[in-house]
Amino acid sequence: MFTGLVSDVGTIVSITPKGDLHRIRIACSYDPKSIALGASIACSGPCLTAVEMGSDKGQGFFEVDAAAETLARTTVGEWKVGTHINLERAMKIGDELGGHIVTGHVDGLSKIVERRDFDGMAHFDIEAPADLARFIAEKGSVCLDGTSLTVNSVTGNRFTILLIPHTLAVTTWGERKTGDHLNLEVDLMARYAARLIEAK
Repeated sequence: MFTGLVSDVGTIVSITPKGDLHRIRIACSYDPKSIALGASIACSGPCLTAVEMGSDKGQGFFEVDAAAETLARTTVGEWKVGTHINLERAMKIGDELGGHIVTGHVDGLSKIVERRDFDGMAHFDIEAPADLARFIAEKGSVCLDGTSLTVNSVTGNRFTILLIPHTLAVTTWGERKTGDHLNLEVDLMARYAARLIEAK
């Protein structure tokens, strides 16, 4: 489980195809000794498993294996060497839940339709897949590229978010532009509430 509060921005340093898998090395500021083999780390949304850790020329890194399903259904398949990604370590019991409950299971891809910058902030119009739009509510929570965000407004399949200067500075959102795809995870409570209603 995660909170959607990004704790580091990693950089893709290598991608090595291994059959249907891609072994991906991610440079980060985490102490590699603090990452347990098999640990779960949210990488711009998807929860991926650390399969190797180490350091190279003083720079810490961890490696993950991305399977065909992950490559096809998330932005992981679009990553290249040099791509920056939002990182979050799995939460521990007793940690402050400053965002919302995030599983790291991406529901689908959304797309930035428009970005408008003003006063150091950025306003994004985002289009969600039709089958996921019903889970997105005004003033509710949504996880985009591993970041817990508040929905400002909803119109059909589109919704808006507003990012403050701090978020733009400490995540990959400062680099995001019109046309970019985003990993979307809808709010867990909204998903279960909808399922309970359907079950009736």
